[in-house]
Amino acid sequence: MRELPTPTLDLSPLPDFRRPLHPPSSRAPAVVVPGAVVSTAAGIDVGWARHLDEVREAQRLRHEVFAGEMGAILSNAVPGHDVDLFDDYCEHLLVRESGTRKVIGTYRVLTPEQAKRAGSTYSDTEFDLVRLRGLRDRMVELGRSCVHRDHRQGGVIMALWGALAGFMQRNRLDTMIGCASIPMNIEGEHGMVGGGHAAASIWRQVRDKHMAPIDCHVRPRLPLPIEQLDDTLEVEPPALIKGYLRLGAKVMGPPAWDPDFNAADLPMIMRIDELPPRYRRHFLGG
Repeated sequence: MRELPTPTLDLSPLPDFRRPLHPPSSRAPAVVVPGAVVSTAAGIDVGWARHLDEVREAQRLRHEVFAGEMGAILSNAVPGHDVDLFDDYCEHLLVRESGTRKVIGTYRVLTPEQAKRAGSTYSDTEFDLVRLRGLRDRMVELGRSCVHRDHRQGGVIMALWGALAGFMQRNRLDTMIGCASIPMNIEGEHGMVGGGHAAASIWRQVRDKHMAPIDCHVRPRLPLPIEQLDDTLEVEPPALIKGYLRLGAKVMGPPAWDPDFNAADLPMIMRIDELPPRYRRHFLGG
């Protein structure tokens, strides 16, 4: 699966990436973020990184999950950390254990203004997003989501989503996009499924029930070769994707192949005004 054909689609050009305009140590939030850490009844705290050392904590957790568990090939710019060129432009959301202060969950958020400074979103590197051009002024990209293996029972991800919903509301943003990863090896009904067949089967499931409107359809720059794979297997989507779908997220197109992360990435979009009523009440209080 690491030798896949290059795409032959007529795609828009890859973005013109720019070097960071400010060093990480002098990052200044470009949007309104809460000033205080929010504690929850589950013994965890949610807050936004304010300093480089806090960003490094998130990057260490990402390295542990992506490289240690998934076998991803990551940059060695900072050993033991997952670091890429978008990190300097993003706001980093952290969930900590209240007692130990250990970071056990994280998301990064790229706002519209910071995406302009960076030259693109991460998703632009995997998909042709030309049809989303009318949404970009109020669209954020969510990325690098991960939760420590000992805390994947739901409380951490709900805390992250609650903070993200409040962030969107305060900053009058209405659209979230991102790449949701499907590992190449995933547990199926009859054991471990590898070789991309699980990703093809999950794509078939979500394509039938959760497609975005056609004006939000996007195309992968390096498509997973669906036509060469068995898409008839009964496999469950990863928990994060199932959670997104429960929140009303839609899939914008077929998966891209990400050889560095050994994963297939589904392009997903979620609109705040399409949150189901019970989640709107839970996250936004109305």
